[in-house]
Amino acid sequence: MPEEWSVKGIVAATFPLLAVLTVVELWGGLVLDGSRAVLTRYPSLLTLVPGIIAVAGNLGSVLASRLSTAFHLGTLAFAPTDDELAGNAAATFALAATLFPAVGAGAWLARYALGDAALALGTVVFIAAASGLLLAVVAVAIATTATYAAFQLQLDPDDVVVPVVTTTCDVLGVVVFLLVVGAVV
Repeated sequence: MPEEWSVKGIVAATFPLLAVLTVVELWGGLVLDGSRAVLTRYPSLLTLVPGIIAVAGNLGSVLASRLSTAFHLGTLAFAPTDDELAGNAAATFALAATLFPAVGAGAWLARYALGDAALALGTVVFIAAASGLLLAVVAVAIATTATYAAFQLQLDPDDVVVPVVTTTCDVLGVVVFLLVVGAVV
């Protein structure tokens, strides 16, 4: 990794990546648009979509940031036995196990207050929790892979890993959420 970065160097390293990620993000929007029928039938699920996507992206970006910092400090070894990696992964799962059910309950309460909670509270919370735990697996895998790839390609992880992780978590968040909805509803 170069010792000094210039604005030109950072733009040259990240612009092609950001262009590709824009197309990926558009694909995620098209997938979401294709599920309009089920989401408008169950307003609690429609209300849940932004929360699921936001929390998944946030968990992924926090993990990516922590891994990038550990990489810069030289405390990260890309090995299954690495305590730093395992601890960060465990923290991501613990956060997912607590945050996603709360997001599900909040979405249900918002729709209940509006008088159109078509699904039971338990169903919405289960969908949110199941989606969240699956997305935590995705976030850990993507953040670890992206940080390792940045290391191998001699790119600064601070410049490339967070955009990759947040975009991937956004798109796969929609896909995983819709798969769980299809299995439950």
